[in-house]
Amino acid sequence: MLESCQNAQERWGGVHKLIDRWLVERGELVMAFQELRKAQHAFADKAKHQHFCEILVDYVSAWHFEVYEQLINEAKAFDDKKALKVAEDTYPLIDAITESALAFNDECADGKCKDTERFATELSKLGALLQERFLQEDRLIDELHNAHKEEATEQA
Repeated sequence: MLESCQNAQERWGGVHKLIDRWLVERGELVMAFQELRKAQHAFADKAKHQHFCEILVDYVSAWHFEVYEQLINEAKAFDDKKALKVAEDTYPLIDAITESALAFNDECADGKCKDTERFATELSKLGALLQERFLQEDRLIDELHNAHKEEATEQA
């Protein structure tokens, strides 16, 4: 998961400060996730729980309220119908994963989840969903970046 995060930063770093900041936050989310998974009794570590859940909520919120909006505005500005179609196809998948992430936060924030096995299962499910989410987010960013990069080169 961390490797895909680093690859995304290499591909799109510098494209837009908002996306750069958001990709840094993605890296922080992945690191916090890995720390939580490594902990023997992570379900009992309220500080790690809280840290992860805060980053998780910030990350998914930034996508919906900042990054996605910016990407759509760019696609519209370039009249990029293909990117808009990718966004239309991608958004429901990302939105469903957001709902699952928020449900995890509601269920497990502040150390509420006391069952070790259940916590490990829910964290594992969330990890798989986040990995899928990253792929979908990258798909949309990649579509926009490549299309606009080519147009900018042609105009130069």
